[in-house]
Amino acid sequence: MAAAENAPFVVDNVPALEKKIAQLREAQQKFSAFSQQQVDKIFRAAALAANKARIPLAKLAVEETGMGIVEDKVIKNHYASEYIYNKYKNVKTCDVIDRDEVYGTTTLAEPIGVIAAVIPTTNPTSTAIFKALLCLKTRNAIIISPHPRAKNSTIEAARVVLDAAVAAGAPEGIIGWIDIPSLELTQTVMREADCILATGGPGMVKAAYSSGKPAIGVGAGNTPAIIDSSADILLAVSSVIHSKTFDNGMICASEQSVIVDRQIYDAVKKEFKLRGCYFLKKDEIDKVRKTIIINGSLNAKIVGQSAHRIAELAGVSVPEDTKILIGEVTSVDISEEFAHEKLSPVLAMYKAKDFDDALDKADRLIKDGGIGHTSSIYCNVLTEKEKLEKFQNRMKTCRILVNTPSSHGGIGDLYNFKMTPSLTLGCGSWGGNSVSENVGVKHLLNIKTVAERRENMLWFRAPEKVYFKNGSLPVALEELGEMGKKRAFVVTDNFLYKSGFSKCITNKLEELGIAHHVFSNVQPDPTLANATEGSHEMAEFEPDVIIALGGGSAMDAAKIMWVLYEHPDVSFEDMSMDFMDIRKRIFKFPKMGEKAYFVAVPTSAGTGSEVTPFAIITDQETGTKYPIADYELLPDMAIVDADMMMNAPKGLTCASGIDVLTHALEAYASVMASDYTDALALKAAKQVFEYLPSAYINGANDPVAREKMANAACMAGMAFANAFLGVNHSMAHKLGAYHHLPHGIANALILTRVMRYNADPTPRKMGTFSQYQYPHTLERYAEVARYCGFGGKNDKESFDNLLKEIEKLKKTIEIKPTIADYGIKEEDFLATLDDMVENAFNDQCTGANPRYPLMSEIKEIYLAAYYGK
Repeated sequence: MAAAENAPFVVDNVPALEKKIAQLREAQQKFSAFSQQQVDKIFRAAALAANKARIPLAKLAVEETGMGIVEDKVIKNHYASEYIYNKYKNVKTCDVIDRDEVYGTTTLAEPIGVIAAVIPTTNPTSTAIFKALLCLKTRNAIIISPHPRAKNSTIEAARVVLDAAVAAGAPEGIIGWIDIPSLELTQTVMREADCILATGGPGMVKAAYSSGKPAIGVGAGNTPAIIDSSADILLAVSSVIHSKTFDNGMICASEQSVIVDRQIYDAVKKEFKLRGCYFLKKDEIDKVRKTIIINGSLNAKIVGQSAHRIAELAGVSVPEDTKILIGEVTSVDISEEFAHEKLSPVLAMYKAKDFDDALDKADRLIKDGGIGHTSSIYCNVLTEKEKLEKFQNRMKTCRILVNTPSSHGGIGDLYNFKMTPSLTLGCGSWGGNSVSENVGVKHLLNIKTVAERRENMLWFRAPEKVYFKNGSLPVALEELGEMGKKRAFVVTDNFLYKSGFSKCITNKLEELGIAHHVFSNVQPDPTLANATEGSHEMAEFEPDVIIALGGGSAMDAAKIMWVLYEHPDVSFEDMSMDFMDIRKRIFKFPKMGEKAYFVAVPTSAGTGSEVTPFAIITDQETGTKYPIADYELLPDMAIVDADMMMNAPKGLTCASGIDVLTHALEAYASVMASDYTDALALKAAKQVFEYLPSAYINGANDPVAREKMANAACMAGMAFANAFLGVNHSMAHKLGAYHHLPHGIANALILTRVMRYNADPTPRKMGTFSQYQYPHTLERYAEVARYCGFGGKNDKESFDNLLKEIEKLKKTIEIKPTIADYGIKEEDFLATLDDMVENAFNDQCTGANPRYPLMSEIKEIYLAAYYGK
């Protein structure tokens, strides 16, 4: 831009203003490239200059506006420079302001651009200094719109800051102003700027928020101060006078009303009189009422005037050195003139019957005139904590001050050094503001967060003790005696109990001198009602150890009984609540194990429930199965003794065995798979292929196969306890619930179809987990194939070989090819299909699937599994 274009000119019309804003944008563009060191040098120089000019600027403000007290405006100017500088001198506002190497986040600060600053007549120099310094610290340009009755003092304050900033290296013209303010120019500047800092009356703030640009405006104040019966009267009265007389009461946070407990009312009144305050007589109150508010609005002639001058205007005679005019009134309705914000040393005083009455009065005063701004209380904070808590909970204000002059306390850093120093006090949504705190540099920055990809911390969790090998049961149970356990509650099903399976446990408990009780009514697919029944017996027996004996049903039921025994008030709906990340779940599971130690003894090689944090419970009303998951459900001890599984029937061996393979394959393909779970899943899968056929065909005649399958089930359980499962299990849960298929069979009927679905190298959607970088399930399945001895010349061939071996295994253990083959009628299947699809999609297991399934895709898999496509 040419030098002539940069020359000073008067901004008194829209074209001139637009030219000034163009200059500001050019200056700000240069400023945005400054370093933190350069900015801090400019910020310091500008603050020093404003501080040095505090007295002449104060004189100019009072001379021009006829408001306030020079000495107090000196303090305001001093505060706006020194306190703001001290607060932000070491704050980073340029480029990188924070870096977290561990979490991979970098935070950068950038300026907003051109800030429009509307300056009030009440604080024409201090507010200009404050806003200009904030903009310099944040590399923003600022265009100031002064109040017409304070333009000279406001412009001079801005000029002082600008000259010092430019001398310290800031771009020419980084601060600008309107020379001849008008409504049109103020509206233009708000419309053309990038953000608005508006301080002024309600109309001005509303205009800022209606401008179409981001605005930071502040609402009106009407601060009530409760003086409780426990208050230090001398402190309270002195503080109110100190605050209310400061600059003749023009700070918006100053007290407008005092509400005094009747027990100390006379003493408080006496103290106010003693310190030079004047209590208006009845007829004088009426005169002052008519002077405070004219035609429903605050009379501008009283703002910032002395008490004596306001009394003169009202036709009331008071001593010249009167500090405050006090009107004793009763109504807190807006129709009472004394209930308004008065911006002058005029104060309303109310007598409260008790503390609750005081709260009611304060609440009404705030709601009618100062909601969101500031409230104040004087009380003994040591003895009246309950009152203070009621006050802070009741008041809808963003600043709640305790035993503090509210003018000084509200602006911060004078009576509480954690309160941010500011001359722009946000009132939150209550006051129609965008901020609810004292405005500072953070509100004038655009913050950019650079987030590098990071992987979640994973874990591996298992029971503290896992016993295995044939014959390990009695040896493991001896530990209960060594632990000093006295009462054992055994949970099993009726078949195992009547078959004498529980004898090996109860006999050992008797040998150890441990009293016992057997609950043998566990149902297949146990319901909440079933678990509740057991928990009632448990509560009566009061065990210190729980032993779950059986397959998945017994262990699932026992886990829920355990929860209900230790925490009878826990909600089943809460426990079954789905989560995306177990560490971030909304429902926090209660701490388990404080009443009873949990031991799991499986009698089938399948679910792996003895080492998992899962339990499947059925809603007896709807038949829906809910997978409940939390590591608090993890058993303390698992005893994997294959002797307990030797005579398992072929149907159970088949269903539970194929379930083991599904666990291993889903854990290996899971988005949460890790080196630790991979090793267990691979070994488990290999042992299933090697030993399930013989375990199924030969049963107890091949004890090695039985033992290997028991170990495979436990290893696969530990794998999916930490890597979780996938959509195969989600679909199987619903297929089993709706059509009463054994869980393992339900898994088998859809297994290879789900694997083909997951192996698609270009799925519509992939699973979401930070460790899961891209679709690679085909390669993962190929790794399983090669480990199990089915490798081909490439991944595709290896995968095909794995599918063939799974189908071959299913045929060997006599699993039928389709859902229809199990006698499920087509009309029944189709009638439930849509519900199954939606419930499967919503199942807890779905989230860890490597391919994020659409409901339409789940439906296609179900249909293919039914018809054999």
